Amino acid sequence: MKFGTKAIHAGQHPDPSTGAIMTPIYQTSTFAQESPGKHKGYEYARTQNPTRSALEANLAALENAAYGRCFSSGMGATDAILKMFNPGDEIVSTNDLYGGTYRIFTKIYERYGLKFKFVDMKDLEAVKGAISPQTKLVWVETPTNPMMNIVDIEAIVQISKAANALTVVDNTFASPYLQNPIDLGADIVMHSVTKYIAGHSDVVMGFVGTSSKEIDDQIGFIQNSSGAIPGPQDSFLVLRGIKTLHVRMDRHCDNGEKVARFLKDHPKVEKVYWPGFEDHPNHEVAKKQMKRFGGMLSFILKDDNQEAAFKVLEQLRVFTLAESLGGVESLAGHPASMTHASIPKEQRLEAGLTDSLIRLSVGIEDSDDLIEDLKQAIG
Repeated sequence: MKFGTKAIHAGQHPDPSTGAIMTPIYQTSTFAQESPGKHKGYEYARTQNPTRSALEANLAALENAAYGRCFSSGMGATDAILKMFNPGDEIVSTNDLYGGTYRIFTKIYERYGLKFKFVDMKDLEAVKGAISPQTKLVWVETPTNPMMNIVDIEAIVQISKAANALTVVDNTFASPYLQNPIDLGADIVMHSVTKYIAGHSDVVMGFVGTSSKEIDDQIGFIQNSSGAIPGPQDSFLVLRGIKTLHVRMDRHCDNGEKVARFLKDHPKVEKVYWPGFEDHPNHEVAKKQMKRFGGMLSFILKDDNQEAAFKVLEQLRVFTLAESLGGVESLAGHPASMTHASIPKEQRLEAGLTDSLIRLSVGIEDSDDLIEDLKQAIG
């Protein structure tokens, strides 16, 4: 079954009692049992809910995974994965990492004995050098947030397997439409569903997918025991959003390319980070593992200071200055003071995240209007 068909039909069936085409919102906390322990597959809504179950099956199908679990946020999904490991275990990750992930790694789980190493994952030898007998997980983000670095998933998987470690890929920026880490050998794929998958800036949710029953059993136990589950209303909204995911992503990609090329030619722009450029690091890897190059990009002004970046952001009229990404509307952000403020400045600068870096989530508006907005804001 092709992606567009799966987006609309996978995991969903007409309601048997009414014939409703859309999955109903099962707004209930508990379910009737015929006798103690005998029920129709549902007993308590923290453990299972039919609306959530349909969404989990749909997302698993989109990622070509056998199993899927939804969480109340992307960070809830990250938290569940980390709970699989024990004090003393090491996790190797990219030095260009989403600030919220870095924060939960270093400010919460280091306190409980997990150890983290951050390396430039474009450099496969650096990844190999960071692996130790204690390494249990390699955490990949590609494209990375916000520098748009491309990590070779298949190559990292081989390094992880040689060390008997698992590989997880944060696939948020690409979405299942552009990239499928499970097909490339990853053990786990995770998403902030909040972003492209939901797509309308009205839901906060996370997802973990795998084709390993053992891993899914662990994640399912953690999901039920810790309780970071999404409600049925949010699950319904995401199911509705997914039905246009493939259509939206093509428009995001079209607009992203037009905006990236406009900025690259702008006399006041120093550099644009977008995987579709032939001179972008690991561009050939992006071509190999992604269907298209996405609607996310970042750029640095020639006037490389925070004041200049703030001036541009404050003058935008179609782009909205806001946290998050992946919605139908175009958003702009200043990672150094917003999404990545929790990362120490020295570490940010080492990864190229300067105070003038602006990140754009290019929406599905008319591209001419987006370009005119950037033109007037940059001057």
